[in-house]
Amino acid sequence: MANRRKPASTRTKGRPGSRARGRGKGGAARRRRWPRFLVLLLLASVLGGVLYGLYLDQVVRGKFEGKRWAVPARVYARPLELYAGAPVDAEQLQNELRRLGYRSATHPKTSGSYSRNRNRFLLRTREFLFWDSIEPARYLEIRFANGRLKSLRDAASRKALALLRLEAPVIGSIYPSHHEDRILVKRQELPETLVQVLLAVEDRQFYQHRGLDPRAILRAAWANLRAGGVVQGGSTLTQQLIKNFYLSRERSFWRKANEAAMALMLEHHYDKDEILEAYANEIYLGQDGKRAVHGFGLASQHYFNRPLDELDLPRIALLVGLVRGPSYYDPRRYPERAKKRRDAILRMLAAQGAITPEQRDAGLAADLGVTASPGQGSGTHPAFLDLVRRQLHRDYQEEDLNSEGLRIFSTMDPWVQERAEQAVRERLAALGKRGGDSTELEAAAVVVSATGGEVLALIGGRRQAYAGFNRALDAVRPIGSLIKPVVYLLALSQPERYSLISLLDDSPVYVPGAKGKIWAPKNYDKVSHGEVPLHTALAKSYNQATVRLGIDLGVPQVKRTLQNLGVARPVDAYPSLLLGAVSLTPIEVAQVYQTLAAGGFRSVLRAIREVMDAEGRSLQRYPLKVEQAARTAAVYLLTKALQDVVREGTGAGLRGMLPASLHLAGKTGTTDDLRDSWFAGFSGDKVAVVWVGRDDNKPAGLTGSSGALRVWGDVMREIRPQPLEPPPPDDIQFAWVERETGMLADESCPGAIEVPFVRGTAPTLEASCRSGRVENFLRRIWQ
Repeated sequence: MANRRKPASTRTKGRPGSRARGRGKGGAARRRRWPRFLVLLLLASVLGGVLYGLYLDQVVRGKFEGKRWAVPARVYARPLELYAGAPVDAEQLQNELRRLGYRSATHPKTSGSYSRNRNRFLLRTREFLFWDSIEPARYLEIRFANGRLKSLRDAASRKALALLRLEAPVIGSIYPSHHEDRILVKRQELPETLVQVLLAVEDRQFYQHRGLDPRAILRAAWANLRAGGVVQGGSTLTQQLIKNFYLSRERSFWRKANEAAMALMLEHHYDKDEILEAYANEIYLGQDGKRAVHGFGLASQHYFNRPLDELDLPRIALLVGLVRGPSYYDPRRYPERAKKRRDAILRMLAAQGAITPEQRDAGLAADLGVTASPGQGSGTHPAFLDLVRRQLHRDYQEEDLNSEGLRIFSTMDPWVQERAEQAVRERLAALGKRGGDSTELEAAAVVVSATGGEVLALIGGRRQAYAGFNRALDAVRPIGSLIKPVVYLLALSQPERYSLISLLDDSPVYVPGAKGKIWAPKNYDKVSHGEVPLHTALAKSYNQATVRLGIDLGVPQVKRTLQNLGVARPVDAYPSLLLGAVSLTPIEVAQVYQTLAAGGFRSVLRAIREVMDAEGRSLQRYPLKVEQAARTAAVYLLTKALQDVVREGTGAGLRGMLPASLHLAGKTGTTDDLRDSWFAGFSGDKVAVVWVGRDDNKPAGLTGSSGALRVWGDVMREIRPQPLEPPPPDDIQFAWVERETGMLADESCPGAIEVPFVRGTAPTLEASCRSGRVENFLRRIWQ
């Protein structure tokens, strides 16, 4: 009976209580587990926040302490050298000062200013770091007379100066892929006026807050609430720097929270001046084509073409006003908006007591002072910069060029470059009108120094301000008769066989070719001229005489001579080479003619003088390297023949364009069907090569004389070349000879000319006029 089940009433009596107790224990357990979960969640959140904060802190410090910006390489033109007797006139100096952003004043009192009274200048220069020394700021008096610099003195002490270099003008930059550009300035280089205006407008409590300014945030929130939209920002300069330097332009609460946290971290690690310096270099202030203008240093050059430390109050107010919206307040596109914004800042400064009412009124009355076109670094000579970049790539990686802030001093003479560009542009337009199609005609030009091989100017096409196909470097075109001086140089290098008066056969010539074909070149005028003196055959550019001469000398030897003069590309030694069946670029032709202009001494053409790092240390020098490529006496004789080309041959068209006293030397070149028009020549100090033609290789309708020679003459007239008067080498002697027979004559003989010869090779046979005079003289003595 002990196992009898309890009555139902007994079994069910305690169940409700039991369930209640069970629920009570389970509920309590569950209630105890919920706080543990929240604690874990809270701990995880705190840990995640700490880790994320450490990550943000690492980002802030890592980028701020590392290389903050990829600074492009800056390319400079040659500095203008001033000394008594320099071939510089008053107009050239004034153009250079304008290029450098100097200000005209009644009396110059600060660096970067000058005054002019006719041919007298008073000038206060700027300090500039060159590769070899620092050129200090000076106060100068400069006088000009007869197209030259007459005197150079210290204006204070009146002491004469031997030599002075103006600062080198910037002609362009080599940018990183994002095309950001800036001129880095240090905190101590920021004008105090700029700092005061910037803080007054953007962050009055900058030196008091720790990255965030609660009062500014509340003030902006209230202003925006009342306006029903965003009309005022509460961001500090530190927050603006974080936004521009570290974060994307995304608008979200998360980005704003990151901005606030990172601003606090930045202020914790770095002092105010470091932050202000970074802000002044990072802030975006405008656009120049693809180039983004960052920082006040570059903005000063971009808008005013002058250094930051030379800006007055109105210009500083204009720059600070751009912080709010560089595109909206762009002073070149929207001058009224820019002036309204600048004036509002000036009035605000006066209301705050930061400036006097007189300063405010003077600033309000001032114009914007913005230059018509962007200042330095905008890259207005892309063809020349292309040459600089190619030569740099032999020694530097692309990343070094667009991120390390290198200072590259080039050989470009901006005065020569600009005048050459103008001459090419105007003459091309005239040639195109004559031919009826001015848009299809293209040109390329190269100007180099005669002795040093420095590229002074380079033009890649008619649209000179636009980067694109660089014809001066990449247009490989047949050179036509420009090859002929190479043939004649080889002949004159054999003085025992050839002289300037050696008679050449200009009768029809027939040269066997491959597969039984006969090559029978004709003269341009379709006339054979019989026997002609060597110098005349070159001056008149006779094809038949040149081919006969080249075959006699040997085509392989002509090829070797061409290569000795500086042509590196492969050349086929076919007979057609003798008439220019070789394709070269204008700069390759310039190398050949530079070697001739230098008396047979080849200097590899160079566009770079020196490379310095961002700290001013010299990294790489590009010294002059000279190698003798031809006999000096032979080159001297050839130069005389090339002067005959200009005096009486195919280059005679220059006589009406340039003074005969320059004694220029040169050679025309024309290719089949008038597709290419060339002229290459030199003066005493400059070599120039010009090509004119069409990119589609259709006939241009121009010979070397009617096309390229005209452009060449315009260029040389503008750049004021020196006379070509080479001194005769020691092994050269002169003798009078009859023009027609080449026999020895006297100066008084009819038609006699004075001709240079390699010593010991002058003619011994006497002309009848000379021998008759000797016989008469002896007869008188005998009697």
